[in-house]
Amino acid sequence: MSVISVGQAVVLGAVEGVTEFLPVSSTGHLKIVEGLMGIPVDDDAVVGFSAVIQVGAIAAVLVYFFKDIVRIVSAWGRGLVHREERHHHDYKFAWWVICATIPIVAVGLAAKPLIEGPLASLWVVAGSLIVGSGVMWAADQMGRHKRGEDDTSFKDAMLVGSSQILALLFPGFSRSGATMSTALILDLDRVAATRLSFFLGIPALTGAGLYELKDALGTGVGAVPLAAGTVVSFVVAYASIAWLLKFVAKHSFNAFVVYRIFVGVLLFGLLAMGGISS
Repeated sequence: MSVISVGQAVVLGAVEGVTEFLPVSSTGHLKIVEGLMGIPVDDDAVVGFSAVIQVGAIAAVLVYFFKDIVRIVSAWGRGLVHREERHHHDYKFAWWVICATIPIVAVGLAAKPLIEGPLASLWVVAGSLIVGSGVMWAADQMGRHKRGEDDTSFKDAMLVGSSQILALLFPGFSRSGATMSTALILDLDRVAATRLSFFLGIPALTGAGLYELKDALGTGVGAVPLAAGTVVSFVVAYASIAWLLKFVAKHSFNAFVVYRIFVGVLLFGLLAMGGISS
């Protein structure tokens, strides 16, 4: 019998789709909702399920940015064959994404027991939501927002890509929040920071989902709930991506900062009063 029902999978898929690319922590929200529904957040099958439905959100990125991805991959392919094509920014950018993914993969594999054990606690999620809010607010204030996507460099990609480790170790910090904050500190504008966060998330999240697939299917989550959660995640994430790009073009990240603090404080309260299990 599946540890997650179809109904629960649909709810979790919607939560994943809404929060994966917003700087509010999808992992944190999933753990909170799982806790409220009585699902054990540190169960191997549940951890695997959460990673796999991320693939639905990543598929939404692939569809939404299909033309950009084809352009970048094509430039990378041409550059591998023709030396004169290697000066093209898209060729370089493809390599930067690959290189920037290496740190999070290395840490993810090395610290897997810690990530799926003590660091999976909702106490960690609550603290990370609040601390990450402070980082995001400071980054938005510090950043001069003067550099566009074409101005990104290898250094930018490596620093932004490596910042994903914060969200990996501290669920609640937010992968999107960490990458966007780092990009803002590097003076990228909000749209460029958001798009860079999307592209850097593709290999990291896809790899995590595929790696965890065996755990999700082999230790208690049925194929139907897994499929339902992934499909819902895709649909909701696509809408979320479209909304976020329009939002950041005209607004600061302050609304997300306030929301994260509210959720973090609320979660601390629920944990302290025993309203939810850590």
